[in-house]
Amino acid sequence: MPGLKRCMSILLSTALALGAITAVAQTGETISLSVDATKTPQKLLRAEETLPVKPGPLTLYYPKWIPGEHGPDGPISSLTGLKFEADGRVIPWMRDTLDVFAFHLDVPAGVTTLHASYDYIEPEGGSATDTLLVLEWNEVTLYPDGATSDKLMYEASLKLPEGWKFGSSLSVASSAGNETRFKPISFELLVDSPVISGQYYHVIDLTPPGEPIHHELDLAADSEAALNISPEVQKGLTNVVAESGKLFGARHYRDYHFLLALSDHVAHFGLEHHESNDSRLPERVLISPGAAFMVGSLLPHEFVHSWNGKFRRPEDLTTPDFEKPMQDDLLWGYEGLTDYLGPMLAARSGLWTPEQYREYLASIAASLGPGRPGRTWRPLQDTATGLPMSGGRGWLNWRRSSDYYDEGDLLWLEVATIIHDSTHGEKSIDDFCHAFHGGANNGPEVKTYTFEQLVQSLNAVAPYNWAAFLRKRLDSTSFEAPIGGIENGGWKLVYNSQPIKLPGRRGGAGDAYSIGLQIGEDGTITDSMVGGPAFDAGITSGMKLVGVNGRVYKHDLLEDAIKIGGSMDLMVVIDDYYHTFTVKYEGGERYPHLERNDSKTDYLDELIMARVSM
Repeated sequence: MPGLKRCMSILLSTALALGAITAVAQTGETISLSVDATKTPQKLLRAEETLPVKPGPLTLYYPKWIPGEHGPDGPISSLTGLKFEADGRVIPWMRDTLDVFAFHLDVPAGVTTLHASYDYIEPEGGSATDTLLVLEWNEVTLYPDGATSDKLMYEASLKLPEGWKFGSSLSVASSAGNETRFKPISFELLVDSPVISGQYYHVIDLTPPGEPIHHELDLAADSEAALNISPEVQKGLTNVVAESGKLFGARHYRDYHFLLALSDHVAHFGLEHHESNDSRLPERVLISPGAAFMVGSLLPHEFVHSWNGKFRRPEDLTTPDFEKPMQDDLLWGYEGLTDYLGPMLAARSGLWTPEQYREYLASIAASLGPGRPGRTWRPLQDTATGLPMSGGRGWLNWRRSSDYYDEGDLLWLEVATIIHDSTHGEKSIDDFCHAFHGGANNGPEVKTYTFEQLVQSLNAVAPYNWAAFLRKRLDSTSFEAPIGGIENGGWKLVYNSQPIKLPGRRGGAGDAYSIGLQIGEDGTITDSMVGGPAFDAGITSGMKLVGVNGRVYKHDLLEDAIKIGGSMDLMVVIDDYYHTFTVKYEGGERYPHLERNDSKTDYLDELIMARVSM
């Protein structure tokens, strides 16, 4: 382990070399973990651990490589106030000089129990507000070297502010007042079982008729009004559950919890878990006109991960603990396939309309084509393999980022059409999902796969040169987007002056597809397409647009200038300096859409037709 390369003394190094490790790993005894979240409004969590130990050197780790995040980004900087005690004595510790996630200490003779206490500071815009908290256990837990995460046992308890309620896939052992004690569970499954809690909280049963396994939506919001989910959205999510059963033909969990935090003051994302998902959206999403589309954009994706990513997981992404590095080369399967199946379920369930699904595909295809010139130097495979070094703001069209999501979506759509065409309609992507993700429900478990095994599974459903096809798509540096699935499905990508019809999309002039700019609400240029008209004029990512043709910037003025065409003078601010650039453009408004190709059968719409009658 990296943490063992440099230790705090020659004695400790020698002891480790001789195999002296903590008794926690040797005895399999349960570790006690208590989290006091009563100061959540102050963004402070208090944690205490009691660990059975033996005298000698001990290394404790803070989780580094978090499943679903695919990188060494455990929030170690938020761990504060760390203190170890045993038999009334403070035990000194030292952080490893090469691995900041590792802590070394020497347990004195006669000590059998070690007590650890520490605080976790919730980062601004993280997982806590004045009225809610989403607790991911990896943020508040230390674990000992010497045993795999599935062998370490934890007994966790959580104390919440008075009156708060919570939801989780964890089994409750007992409750007293505002404190809940959960049944002992492996460290692997504890980290895989977050808790959502809040003052404004609501539970909705999503179990379809005849479904033997319980499914529910656990909502926590910053206001009571925000919990008011419509019957249509609730019905759509129940349909997602039913359609998932039809798609995969199996489940691999005891029950399932959609954990949804609604707040404008937490990070907005989704993180998959085996029996739940940690999803966050803006506070008023459920009571907005685009509620079904926004919910369908996130929750089905994270739900699909229970099969694809948690149950079936790339071998290189399956590690024995949270210290060993993960290898991300198969993320186009882990995330890419999920990014294809999630929207498909959203459409099959009715959360998305067929038109919205097609508009979504058109937007992806347009953003990955000439609008993403980084494809000419960086292939799809490297966006997955190189994920741990990804970062930086702006310039994403040139540097690329997590394109294994969107381009993976197009890749797997093409796979679906090839399965259909090569078998003359006898087989579909559903048959692959049945075969690859099926099997007995033994509760949460992991079944790993390699590239070769994935190819074998595809060939078992539809014989084809899948290895060559996948490698061609993964290693391509073509300037054009891989839209074979769209075209095979009977549609084609076109551009016209009609705005994109998706909720939450600004109804502007398609700046990205005309002059090549992506512009934030305050005028900040979030991306400038390399080789586009604005970029060639001198405008780059990070500048702020403040003027259009001699007037103070308003997006309507920019729209007008794009419609008229010719030359437009755009004034920007760069590091406190004003500059005016002349952009030449004649193409008018350009928005991407899909248009039917009547020479081919419409298989795209067939793919998203409901499979379950509800």
